[in-house]
Amino acid sequence: MYAEEDFIWLSALQHLAFCERQWGLIHLENLWNENRLTAEGRHFHDRPDNEETEVRGNIRIARGLRLRSLRLGLTGKADVVEFHRLCGDEPVSLGVALEGVNGLWKPVPVEYKRGRPKADSCDEVQVCAQAFCLEEMMKVEIPQGFLYYGVPKRRAVVFFDNALRKNTEELCGRLRELTARGKTPPAKYEKRCERCSLLEQCMPKIIGKDKKVQKYLENILSSGEGEE
Repeated sequence: MYAEEDFIWLSALQHLAFCERQWGLIHLENLWNENRLTAEGRHFHDRPDNEETEVRGNIRIARGLRLRSLRLGLTGKADVVEFHRLCGDEPVSLGVALEGVNGLWKPVPVEYKRGRPKADSCDEVQVCAQAFCLEEMMKVEIPQGFLYYGVPKRRAVVFFDNALRKNTEELCGRLRELTARGKTPPAKYEKRCERCSLLEQCMPKIIGKDKKVQKYLENILSSGEGEE
């Protein structure tokens, strides 16, 4: 169990799953570069981030719900959590009671993304971590959630199977390890670097390629040479 002062943001987990260096630049060095993609993404989240509740038949929609997991030491805010009325033939372990509302309701996290579905699992990890928080907070089982992508304008279901849960928990451990180390991971150029908003600050083609120069500079800085 982690204390609140040791909590790590849920968004950091998604950044880490995408690229360890991106995570370090944002969460250790406090770098952020607003470009067209990040601006569109921020605008895309404007409505989900408004804290409000909406009712659509047997679905209750909560926006901006605060999340936390004492077990994993995570905190953050969900874009949307839908509560679906539990049907009579479904296990009661899937449902929770809501204040002032009859029946049991299944919580389903929904994460909004501006662009297209990604080839990697960083988005799935983020919504799975949200499910971990909801399961702990509400003492309930959550078998699936959704990712809503803005380009196709439709949802993709995410099943929280054992493989995804294991991957998410391992990334939480890696996040703790790197946070304790407090050092930004080295650059390594990959194709996905071209869609990163921090490409110019990261300089993976230069720094990642010329390791001898990087090592030389690190040695100078650590030895104190060059100080007047």
